[in-house]
Amino acid sequence: MLPTLRRKLEALAERRDELERLLAEPSIAADQAKFRALSREFAGLEPLAAALADEARARADLEAAEAMRADPELRELAEDEAEAANARLAELDDTLMALLVPRDARDDGGIWLEVRAGTGGDEAAIFAGDLLRMYTRYAERQGWRVEIESANPGEHGGFREAVARIEGAGAYARLKFESGTHRVQRVPETESQGRIHTSAATVAIIPVEEEGEPIEINPADLRVDTFRSSGAGGQHVNKTDSAIRITHLPSGVVVESQTERSQHANRDKAMKRLRATLADAEAERRAAATAASRKLQVGSGDRSQRIRTYNYPQGRITDHRVEGLTLYDLPNVMDGALDALVDRVAREHQADALARLSEQAA
Repeated sequence: MLPTLRRKLEALAERRDELERLLAEPSIAADQAKFRALSREFAGLEPLAAALADEARARADLEAAEAMRADPELRELAEDEAEAANARLAELDDTLMALLVPRDARDDGGIWLEVRAGTGGDEAAIFAGDLLRMYTRYAERQGWRVEIESANPGEHGGFREAVARIEGAGAYARLKFESGTHRVQRVPETESQGRIHTSAATVAIIPVEEEGEPIEINPADLRVDTFRSSGAGGQHVNKTDSAIRITHLPSGVVVESQTERSQHANRDKAMKRLRATLADAEAERRAAATAASRKLQVGSGDRSQRIRTYNYPQGRITDHRVEGLTLYDLPNVMDGALDALVDRVAREHQADALARLSEQAA
């Protein structure tokens, strides 16, 4: 490991010790907001502290093995123990390097999932519905809570547009690389000639805004419309103009909420999503400005980027951002078995981040 990276590790370890002292102070414990923030930071540094402790033990084992080599009767045992210690140190070096990659503070939080039909007419809407079900099933497997915020059904099934809120630990960390254009190749049910059609839907993953850091919005920049809900929800929801549509005029962002019984509740939900959307757009703008030369454009949030193709005749799913990432397990993936894809893309992103970190430190 480069000396500059080792110094960064040492600085983080010192920060972890400092946080431990701060959390024990009565004045910090009395300030709940500050206590929560410092506790989250402390918890984020715990894996690094554990890895450094493991590294210290492995170095001690290596020194003990080196000392035993002087004894002819213990030399063979010493060689085995030295080999094991060196292997452990190499493994921990990779672990510590990975822990140096800046962690997104939003990773532990929930998300808004937005799915929209793209090119392909009715088939695109049906595919958008399939994607919504895929992510819903994945969330259920993770034990997360899913709530549909708004939905615009397609004429022949699926959705022209649907928005869901997913709450659960690590939801953003697991799904943040799903933003982009998803393409499907299959024979639609309405196709009498048996021809394969290509359709698309876009997915946007927006992290739920961190509490205590709300983005400021000028009320004069908003246009608020009310309308009658079109989804499930009972007589009151469907027969009163309780649904809310908010347009942020400077950016053109439009959000809706129609799942609550009152305009006030729907407006509150819509405003939270609007703030999160604007905050995410600003974060992506800053990231793009500092990482324009990235080899892997994972997590760019660019909905025009085609990230994945779902080929039904071949039972194949291909992620275009990672070379060689093709699975022949399409039915299970569409039923929510996304871990193989999610893990591989996340590892590629981490490898890319580590390469940039080493370049900066060299």
